[in-house]
Amino acid sequence: MSTNSAPFDIRSTISENKLKSLWNLMSGYKRIYLFAALCLGFAAAFRSGTYLILGQFVDALVSDDDIGKYIPWIAVSFFVLAAFQGVFTYISGRLAAKTSEGITRRLRNFLFDHIQRLSFSYHDKTKTGDLIQRSTSDVDAVRLFFADRAIGLGRILLLFIVNLGVLLSLNVRLALLSIIVVPLTIILSLIFFRKVSAAYEDYQDQEAVLSNTLQENLTGVRVVKAFARQQFEIDKFDAENTKKFQKGRKFFSMHALFWPFSDILTGAQMIFGYYIGATMAISGEISIGTYLAYAGMIIWIIWPIRNLGRLIVQMSTGLVSYGRIIEVIKEQREPLSAGDHKPQSDTFNGEFVFQNVSFSYEDNPIVLDEISFVCKPGQMIALLGGPGSGKSTLINLLPRFYDYTSGLLTLDGIDLKRYPRAFLRKQIGLVEQEPFLFSRSIRENISYGVDREVSEEELFTASKAAAIHDVILGFPKGYDTMVGEKGVTLSGGQKQRIAIARTLLKNPKILVLDTLLLRWMLKQKPKFIKLWII
Repeated sequence: MSTNSAPFDIRSTISENKLKSLWNLMSGYKRIYLFAALCLGFAAAFRSGTYLILGQFVDALVSDDDIGKYIPWIAVSFFVLAAFQGVFTYISGRLAAKTSEGITRRLRNFLFDHIQRLSFSYHDKTKTGDLIQRSTSDVDAVRLFFADRAIGLGRILLLFIVNLGVLLSLNVRLALLSIIVVPLTIILSLIFFRKVSAAYEDYQDQEAVLSNTLQENLTGVRVVKAFARQQFEIDKFDAENTKKFQKGRKFFSMHALFWPFSDILTGAQMIFGYYIGATMAISGEISIGTYLAYAGMIIWIIWPIRNLGRLIVQMSTGLVSYGRIIEVIKEQREPLSAGDHKPQSDTFNGEFVFQNVSFSYEDNPIVLDEISFVCKPGQMIALLGGPGSGKSTLINLLPRFYDYTSGLLTLDGIDLKRYPRAFLRKQIGLVEQEPFLFSRSIRENISYGVDREVSEEELFTASKAAAIHDVILGFPKGYDTMVGEKGVTLSGGQKQRIAIARTLLKNPKILVLDTLLLRWMLKQKPKFIKLWII
């Protein structure tokens, strides 16, 4: 079983058939899961054994006056069978839980890592709430599929096979007459499966919309309060919540509609079975003990088939959620290491040359149209233009957040597309106009951009260069002060200065400031920076 931290590429498990994909997803857990199902078979066999012993006991009681001496042994047999049944049921549940939790842990980790590696263009067109929904609710639906639905399906099939086999050994005709409705129940379940799958997918899509609405509201809560738009946001949320209510009512109504049909079929089958069995017992075709054994075992044939229909319908939720997750996993990752040119850092100069560079976001109108200029090492370049003129877009081309669509952009005379994205992002320090701070300490936020231990001296030097060191020392806990979500405990200027310190600490060769005002926050120009673009 693979429970270590070794990476598992879930993309290799994807198949056109969702059930086959889920089977492939169980790599490392298949034997455990199959053994869990086998344990359920043993538990079912021991349960059937209790009814057989009961039937033989009743027959012996009717025919033998000296049955009393066997009662202790029969009692012990019941106890032993019940104990074995309980042990195997426990083992099965434990192994099934271990499998489901292991698989979903693997799925969550991979999905989180995969989403981080997707391109900027994907995140531009995908709502955050939808990704959160797929990473939480849909993953949990897959967990339930393995923990309850799939193993439950195996349990039902084993109960049916074991008990049907025992009934056939008692009386073939009675056994066959007791499963007439089984094909009808299965057909009914498959019909509901198709309808419920579509309804559940609509329900999950709407839940994603609701999650995104909530996420946007919480992110922009300051704007909502500043403009006193609480009622507008409440009405907007209520409208989406009403749609979720309506789709949820449709989905669960279809679930509720399934039970009356299945109950009528299975109930009629049990009454018919009891009637046929009683008739055969009265006519002497079977003994009273056999009839009692049959009466106990038919319950564990008919009711599991009824629950089979329920599981088939509920399995649709797991399959739909898995399909929604796969839609994300199928998206191509951003190739961070792709590129055949990676110079040594000491030979890196930092000269950008734009030659008729144009860019557009997919099928949208052109944002940059044949831009040409040169950024030489040692220069400080300022990009001026009105809102929407493409300044930030041009900056995003440098670390290859996006690739230009036409023209030529070179770095030190080499086409920028030949540089690996990871190399460029290590050499380029970018401070955005609206910097993002994590809900961690100031120390962790400043050292976030480097993957090594940072000394106090390095931390203080970067903070002093960003003119934030003295401000941080003024906080009660200094550099260990916790920053609220997105830095809401800090002023706008303080957040920008911490972001500058974070960028300077990584010693970038090229510093890119997404607004001219950020330049005046620096006390001095760090010597390691070869090119400024503002």
